[in-house]
Amino acid sequence: MEIIYILPALVPFVLDTSLGYAYYKNILLTKNVRYIIAFASGLIISAALFEMLPHIKIEGRWFESNILFVALGFFSFYIIEKLTLLHSCGEEECEIHSLGSITALGMAADNVIDGIGIVTGFLIDPFLGIIVTVAVVAHEIPQAISSAILLKNSNVKKERGFIVLFLAGLFYLIGAIIAFFIPENLHEAMIAFVAGVFLYVGAGDLLSEAHKRFNVMVILLVIFGALVLMLITSIEFILDAH
Repeated sequence: MEIIYILPALVPFVLDTSLGYAYYKNILLTKNVRYIIAFASGLIISAALFEMLPHIKIEGRWFESNILFVALGFFSFYIIEKLTLLHSCGEEECEIHSLGSITALGMAADNVIDGIGIVTGFLIDPFLGIIVTVAVVAHEIPQAISSAILLKNSNVKKERGFIVLFLAGLFYLIGAIIAFFIPENLHEAMIAFVAGVFLYVGAGDLLSEAHKRFNVMVILLVIFGALVLMLITSIEFILDAH
């Protein structure tokens, strides 16, 4: 039955491919991407703080607890993002970048981590898996648009661009399959690692990108994203109480 936990990884896979295709067909507006980014940042940060971290052991010294894996996730993705220029951006900001093999490798690594996080979350607690899936989807909406913008700016033809996005999306499923081979005693460490990635993506990537052009709406949407995730997590508490 646990094999069905692969199915949620299909959601960001379909999302990546469909949003990229929509952008190429000029039927997707990218004018307000920064508002999507702002909402996603609040939601992802809250997912890490209020749902993922409470599921891991963080007692004791840093080298004795899973806080080490949180730090590894944070700093490893910081390195990946800086080396591959992998980040969410609006159409104007993405004009200065192009999508090369290094950036494509960064996309693949990001998607593998997300796929592992989704399935591992479900293996620990189905509700945790749902939260991780929601966070991944929130992140991938602006990321998918950014990837499509980069492909288009690199003068990649529509057919080839669609294939690139399709192949990148497959790495969610690869990550999901890998998760089943991770020993159960390492599940918490893996969720800690993914939580660290989410904290970097939310605060270091999405939040900074959303604030490149400051306005009050960006702040409100960051807070709203955080509140939405907190509302979702409160549903579990209400159900448990009954």
